[in-house]
Amino acid sequence: SPATSDAMCDEIGHEKNVYMAKLAEQAERYEEMVEYMKKVAKTVGQKENTGGPPDLTLEERNLLSVAYKNVVGARRASLRIITSIEQRELTKETGNHPQIAGYKMKVEEELKNICADILELLKDHLIKPELTSEPNVFYCKMQADCVCPA
Repeated sequence: SPATSDAMCDEIGHEKNVYMAKLAEQAERYEEMVEYMKKVAKTVGQKENTGGPPDLTLEERNLLSVAYKNVVGARRASLRIITSIEQRELTKETGNHPQIAGYKMKVEEELKNICADILELLKDHLIKPELTSEPNVFYCKMQADCVCPA
């Protein structure tokens, strides 16, 4: 039947994206890992109609979390370094502050966009009242990590 055929295609795409996310993780290419896991997250809830799982597996949730934590963590580390340089330059009065401030704004914007992206993914595709408490707590913690940056 066409529904079974669609489910098989979705499953192949789903499994291939999970595999590619694992490959990207091993290669430390976390931006790509995020993209593969976004594809997985966006399709998993749609598979309810075709008999597929209604949520990410524990392994898939962990892959999603690792991907975003690394992408967000890199931007946060960059901001800490830029802020430190900014403070040093302010005391030296070298005139470099405008360039530093502009660069800092660029990285802050990237971080804000990444967080908005994960928050949208969580809200629109993953957090559902019908899920058991474990996945919902996991997703809520991911939400909090972006809303309350460490």
